Order: sequence, then structure tokens, then C-alpha cells
Amino acid sequence: MNAKKGDWVRIHKVILTADERAPQVPDDTKEVPLEMWDKGFLLNDFATIGDEVEVETIIGRKLSGKMIEINPQFDHGWGSCVPEILHIGRQVKSILEGAE
Repeated sequence: MNAKKGDWVRIHKVILTADERAPQVPDDTKEVPLEMWDKGFLLNDFATIGDEVEVETIIGRKLSGKMIEINPQFDHGWGSCVPEILHIGRQVKSILEGAE
């Protein structure tokens, strides 16, 4: 599956391998890597699942990682992602900033 710039995607990245974990963390924690999963708007022009990409999160952070999903669904039963709703917060902020 392919994604284009601006699509909502989920990324994954290993932040620390098991060997890089701090010595003071519990033994069961030391045995596994520290991983990150996040979602954001794709900044690359084009990407496929498994590609290393850069995204911008809803709050404006720029992160990189391996793209693992396009238009990810919420697992807690709120239904499918609705891409049109994702932009509302940014649009309102832009309108409010313009009113000042």
C-alpha cells in the first residue's frame, strides 16, 4: 500500500536496543528494546509500508521511523480514521491567529 505527502500514517522506531537500556531498570525491562509508535502527517512525497519516513504529529513534532500503517484505526472501538477530521484543529488555530 502506498501513501503520499500529507497522509495520516503510523510509524515505529526502536529508541534503545536491549543492550542500550539503563542498568537500573528492572531485569524484565532490560530484556526488551525501548520502542516508539506514533502517528503523524507524512512529510515524504511518497512512501510504502516498511519505508523509513518523516512525519509531523498533530502537535507539530517531527519524528522519523518505519511506516507501518496508513490511516491507522483506533483499536478501542471508535471506528475508522476519518482523514477530513484530522485537519480541524489546525484550521481553527489558523483562523484564530488570523483574528488577532
